[in-house]
Amino acid sequence: MAEKSTKSFILRVDAEMMNAIEAWAADEFRSTNGQLQWIITEALRKAKRLPQKKQNNGTEQL
Repeated sequence: MAEKSTKSFILRVDAEMMNAIEAWAADEFRSTNGQLQWIITEALRKAKRLPQKKQNNGTEQL
C-alpha cells in the first residue's frame, strides 16, 4: 500500500473566520485541521481540480 505524503504550511486567517471554522469543525466532530482539509478537498472536487486516482488495472478514475 502506498504511503500518503503531506506538506505543512502556514495559513493566516482572521480571528472571526477561524472562530467560524473551529465551530464548524466541532459541529462535524472533526479537528480544525481536518475541517480545513475537508473544505479544501470539497472545493477542489467541485471545481474538478482533484488529481485523478489510478486503479490497479491502470485505468484512471475520479
